[in-house]
Amino acid sequence: MSEPNAQDLVVLLAVAQSGRFTTAGDSLGLNHTTVSRRIAALERALGGRVLSRGSGGWELTDLGRRAADAAAVVAEAVARLADDDGALSGVVRMSATDGFSAFIAAPAFARLRAANPLLRIEIVTATRRASQTRTGLDFEVVVGEPQVHRAEAERLGAYVLGLYASREYLAAHGSPATLEDAMDHQLVYFIDAMLQVDSLDAPRRLLPSMRDALSSTNVFVHVEATRAGAGLGLLPCFMADRHPDLVRILPDDVAEELDYWLVVRADALRQPAIAAVVDALRRSTAAMEPQLLGRRPEPAG
Repeated sequence: MSEPNAQDLVVLLAVAQSGRFTTAGDSLGLNHTTVSRRIAALERALGGRVLSRGSGGWELTDLGRRAADAAAVVAEAVARLADDDGALSGVVRMSATDGFSAFIAAPAFARLRAANPLLRIEIVTATRRASQTRTGLDFEVVVGEPQVHRAEAERLGAYVLGLYASREYLAAHGSPATLEDAMDHQLVYFIDAMLQVDSLDAPRRLLPSMRDALSSTNVFVHVEATRAGAGLGLLPCFMADRHPDLVRILPDDVAEELDYWLVVRADALRQPAIAAVVDALRRSTAAMEPQLLGRRPEPAG
């Protein structure tokens, strides 16, 4: 084993973040061949494999994770030299659910980028369990407490699912006064057979005999289908309450509280750009707590 080249470590970090040689090369201004050559040089210096091929791209080996920890320190030092004004730069990529991405992450990141125009943020929307590898991602936000290895899980906050209908739908079909009445209506929610998140399946126990009217993997479809009168929608309050044409039904009976969790590697948080993006998410989630929990503002006077 010999002393690794610092530039090779930076290349490894870029591959670990993207999962692909070509994407890492684009971010560093290198071609695919150069990236491959630098990774090979690093493996010779360290005396072992730093990457292995996974289903979603290149993943770090145990040796690679130790090297990536060192690479994060190098990248931070390089960033400090390059940015004399202390502005953040680089690319941060995250995965989160549709609603969280649109109403919590996007506004937070827009504010962060206003002070750091060289910072690039990429959001991959998905409703799924936390990945065990996070190939190509710096961190994830998932629903429900995750079981993960080689990563840290942090609860960001909670949100509430409520039962909603459009005013036109209620005028045509009547408003259910009890949960038993609600069973006579049809439900707008996730596709049961494709739902990967156990926590999102839990609300169905409240409405066990409701037939599906229109189902989708996208929560924005749930909202718009409910607004269009497809049935009763099981919707996040912070999304549904934005629409005056939607009415919340049986709020004392249907108020399912779910948690948002952040999943991130400890070494990733040592990078200033990732740490700043995560902190922006924490603050944005906390600021939206009343809306997330479906609390209506108190009337004036």
